[in-house]
Amino acid sequence: MTDQRRVIARVLSESADHPDVEEVFARASKVDSNISIATVYRTVRLFEEAGILERHDFGDGRARYEERSERHHDHLIDVKSGHVIEFSSADIEKLQETVARELGYRLVDHRLELYAVKIDQEEEA
Repeated sequence: MTDQRRVIARVLSESADHPDVEEVFARASKVDSNISIATVYRTVRLFEEAGILERHDFGDGRARYEERSERHHDHLIDVKSGHVIEFSSADIEKLQETVARELGYRLVDHRLELYAVKIDQEEEA
């Protein structure tokens, strides 16, 4: 692993949000000004192929990334601000299992993304 890849890996692991490649580049280039956007694109693709990163498309036209986690979680996306909130719900997990079973399936994986508008913002629109 090159020093530049280490910087990119550190930027991603320290991200509390779900940055896109340009955001990763901006953060990484503050640490090492020699990092190019092409290096970030290649490294993100490599990490995704290795199963280190998970790629998301939250409907805003850009791929966003997060470290793959052992802890399952879903996402709620504020469509006005783009803010992404991670959450877990035992009730939702149970319901998904029930739906799959009622349809004659055993659920092996899923991804849940909720797109929402904050209630106080909705009234302003």
